[in-house]
Amino acid sequence: MKAKKYLYVTILLGLGLFQLACEGKVKIEQKPNVLMICIDDLNDWVGCMGGNPLAITPNIDRLAAQGTLFTNAHCQTALCGPSRASIMSGLRPSTTGIYGQINDKDLRSVSPLMADIKFLPQYFGEQGYKTMGIGKIFHTHAPEGVFQESGGRVKGFGPKPADGTRFKWDRKGTSTDWGAFPDVDEKMPDYQSAQWAKERLSEKHDKPFFLTVGFLRPHVPWYVPQKWFDMHPLDKVQVPPYKKDDKEDLPEIAVLADELPMMPTTDWAIETGQWKDIVRGYLASTTFVDHYVGEVLKALENSAYKDNTIVVLWSDHGYRLGEKGTFAKHCMWQEGTNVPLIVKTIDAKGGLKSNKPVELLDLYPTLLDLCGLPQNPVNEGTSFKSLVTNPNAAWDDVSITTFGRNNHAVVTEQYRYISYENGAEELYDRTVDPNEWDNIAEQQDMKEVKTSLKKHLPEQNALWSDKSTMKHNEYFIKHMAENSSPDEN
Repeated sequence: MKAKKYLYVTILLGLGLFQLACEGKVKIEQKPNVLMICIDDLNDWVGCMGGNPLAITPNIDRLAAQGTLFTNAHCQTALCGPSRASIMSGLRPSTTGIYGQINDKDLRSVSPLMADIKFLPQYFGEQGYKTMGIGKIFHTHAPEGVFQESGGRVKGFGPKPADGTRFKWDRKGTSTDWGAFPDVDEKMPDYQSAQWAKERLSEKHDKPFFLTVGFLRPHVPWYVPQKWFDMHPLDKVQVPPYKKDDKEDLPEIAVLADELPMMPTTDWAIETGQWKDIVRGYLASTTFVDHYVGEVLKALENSAYKDNTIVVLWSDHGYRLGEKGTFAKHCMWQEGTNVPLIVKTIDAKGGLKSNKPVELLDLYPTLLDLCGLPQNPVNEGTSFKSLVTNPNAAWDDVSITTFGRNNHAVVTEQYRYISYENGAEELYDRTVDPNEWDNIAEQQDMKEVKTSLKKHLPEQNALWSDKSTMKHNEYFIKHMAENSSPDEN
């Protein structure tokens, strides 16, 4: 009898709440939507970060003005595949053994741990979200089943001239090149991705959504239509600081790891007069992608989801435009690891900026935290939700970038400490040496600083997965062979 009475009361209560909700007297809590925008190879050359004074990125800047900009955010590896695998899995490269490029289809076969992992969009899907994705999100697009609705990705980084010729740089092993091509934006994959995302934002969704948009530019080749080059006149272009003898105080292993025979060198760019042209190509590509970021953000602002959507924007790693002697990403120095990271919450104050060291690894737990979802206990990152609303809140974490097994960089607000597999070291005080030109690791008065920073080095250094490769120089070919399981090779 009591059970029947309880059921009767529950039904009445439910009907009453439903009626009140219909009358607008009770607010039924709804989880916020998430719009996640990821950009390939974008360094700090955006207006709000000040990396290059001639950067034209009004849309990214506007988003930063509406939310919180993290100026000291860093990737887990300055290479697309391992960086994105870390973001989406919530695990460090040193935990998974994914130190190099990897196919999306191979992610789950790396280890038993990865076999059971819930990738970031998947986790949201299991919490009742509609998940959608377009473009480059993982290394290619996404493993099968990660998104409930997928727009896929146009293969490669085209379009490219039909005859296969290049404008300036024709070395095997890289798509690096620069020039005005094609004739209109409509032929660019990023244009198509933006249109797909805009359509999804115009649709009616009956549950909260997690929408991811992955843009390709400014990844090489630096091809965009002429109008984007015209916004960056060659005579106005400024090249970044360069010190010709910068590597003279580096340990031998650092120089070997940085050999990139397929990429242009800064000395070549100076001798041939191409440095400004390369920088112009990168700036034009950045302005191009900013425009289509703006198209997606405008579609959100004009949608029914404007007031209930968290927006997060990030790049998978930085890029060197002549710093440290080359034009490439692969490294553990500032230009390669520092990335734009912006978070705009529903009730954002706007215009906030934090210099606390955060990692892209932290995105997974942070987004769960911001959406009020249960944490995934497998995540190795730390939620920085407190910094989103209070940029100067107490924060004891550091940022760690890994470049091959047992090679790590530890970043704080003041220092960058780099430790190599053979014990070699680099140390930079970025408050007085922002270009990281003076390696002070051997100075006696730096011993305590190094001891403190060493405590943050990962204790686990998994062997290289045979699914993950990095063969761009002799050091890494040998490094992979010596640090992989005999059963895997």
